[in-house]
Amino acid sequence: MGSTWGKHEQLDGGVLGDGLPSLIAAAHELKSPLALVRQLSLMLEAGDISDTEKQRMLRQISLTSERALRLTSDLTRSARLDDALFELEPINPQELCKDIVHELRPLFAAHGRDVQLVPHKHPLLLVANRDLLRRIIMNFSDNALHYADARGIVEIQIHALQAGKIIRLGVRDYGPAVSSDMWRSLKEKLTMAPQSVHARPESSGLGLYIASQFADAMNGEIGVTRHRDGATFYVDLSASLQMSLL
Repeated sequence: MGSTWGKHEQLDGGVLGDGLPSLIAAAHELKSPLALVRQLSLMLEAGDISDTEKQRMLRQISLTSERALRLTSDLTRSARLDDALFELEPINPQELCKDIVHELRPLFAAHGRDVQLVPHKHPLLLVANRDLLRRIIMNFSDNALHYADARGIVEIQIHALQAGKIIRLGVRDYGPAVSSDMWRSLKEKLTMAPQSVHARPESSGLGLYIASQFADAMNGEIGVTRHRDGATFYVDLSASLQMSLL
């Protein structure tokens, strides 16, 4: 069973226009990676670590820092949505998702998890801004990494809907279930400010809020498909008319 929310009213000043709630949400999201970097750094300073373990910890520090930097970059970009023009172009979602999987796999491996692409059988093109779409999928993937079952694989999926008129990119995790009542409440509140996901208490909802703003800038929608063993967060975008010429 899926659920979506559509176009949102733009807030003055973009995603940060709601002031304190967004700042609190940003601080919440940055706390976890910063705490991990600090913990690993203190362990390195304490010494008595094998060279192999030291290299592993240094790699994890680097990857975790990149994840935190992505969030700060998304915050900056979302705050400027009203002032910028984002070019929409035909994009091959499968190639884009392959690149994302290649980039994220080391980070997932550092946390003992894996991410993979479930390819679509037929070639597809959608209309989007490459940078904004990439940020949405990376955002969903970061969230899935945090909540995925340690034995589960996070899947990036591609589907064609409405006779090929809509292309859906989804990130499937095997984490806590998202109830229908909670989701209805969440999507209503997300039009105003970031909201925490009660089934996933360590999430401030900031990532979903940013993703919804990015999707809106591309005339798309984000939503969730609820499963007993997790959730699929997705973005729906229009298919490219160029496919009819191929």
